[in-house]
Order: sequence, then structure tokens, then C-alpha cells
Amino acid sequence: MTTATYQRPSRGLTTLVVPLLAGALVAVALGVYGRAHTPTGFAVGVAGFSAALPMKVWLTTGAFVLAIVQVVSALSMWGRLGVAIPPAVHRWSGRLAFALTVPVAFHCLYALGLQYDVPRVLVHSLLGCFFYGVFTAKMLALPKRDAPGWTLPVLGGLTFTALVGLWLTSSFWFFTAVGIKV
Repeated sequence: MTTATYQRPSRGLTTLVVPLLAGALVAVALGVYGRAHTPTGFAVGVAGFSAALPMKVWLTTGAFVLAIVQVVSALSMWGRLGVAIPPAVHRWSGRLAFALTVPVAFHCLYALGLQYDVPRVLVHSLLGCFFYGVFTAKMLALPKRDAPGWTLPVLGGLTFTALVGLWLTSSFWFFTAVGIKV
């Protein structure tokens, strides 16, 4: 007769509890706020754009392009490309990509809220919440030296996937349904 013994999770996995919980809280908080907040229908626009929607489309497209730079530079840093891209390229492209998403998220949450009437918009709303949640988890996991080796590639990949989904359900849709406008 054998008895099952309790095995403690490895130290590496327990270090991810706080980043993952914080990320989940961010995602849920954004979703709850988006549903509970009464949308205003307008938000502050960024100078140089004809309206809020083109502003969101182009800033999201910029973040999408920088996200591709993120993937390529990450592959380089992990030695998967055979070419060296300075780590500063990865850090700064990530910072800029995130900065481009902030006015977009502000407009989406403040002016529109979390919507669920149209499937594309529902997916977009949920992806937006997920993006900020997984981004939070990734940033909080960065300084954890004893985290499992798969942590950053998985969280980075999920962040990239969420941003691609956001771009497809917003900018790509806009470009194909409305056209190219500034």
C-alpha cells in the first residue's frame, strides 16, 4: 500500500502567484469598471487626428508594429535568431507600445465601456482587459529570478497574442470596413 505524499510546489512556481493574481485583478477590475461605468460617448482626442476612432486605429497599429519588434528582439535576446539586437531595442519598443495603448484604453473604457452586443466588440473588450492583465503579470514577473524559464516567453507571447487580437478586432476591421483615414 502506498500513500500519496504532499509535494510542495517548486519555489519557482510560487513566485508567480503574486504576479498572476495581480494580473487577474487588473483584468477583472477593468472589465467591471467598463461594465459599471456609464459611457460618456466622447473622450479627449489626440491632436493631429480627425476623430477619436482614427486616433485609436493608428495608435493601436503603432503598438502592433512595435509588438512585432518586441517578438523579434526577444527572439534575438534568447539567442534564437543568430543576430544580436541590443536589449534596449526590446525595452524601448515595449515601453513605446504600451504608451501607445494607454490613450486607446482610456477612450475605450471612458467613452465606450465594455460592450457585449456585437460579437467583434465583445471579443475586443475582453481582449483589452486580458491584455492589461497579462501585461501586468509579465511586468511583475520580470524581476523574479527564480521564476521558471518559461515564464517570460509565455507571458510575453500571451501579451503579444492579445495585442494582435486587439488590432484585428479594431484597426484591421476599421481599415477593411471603413477605409484608411487619419
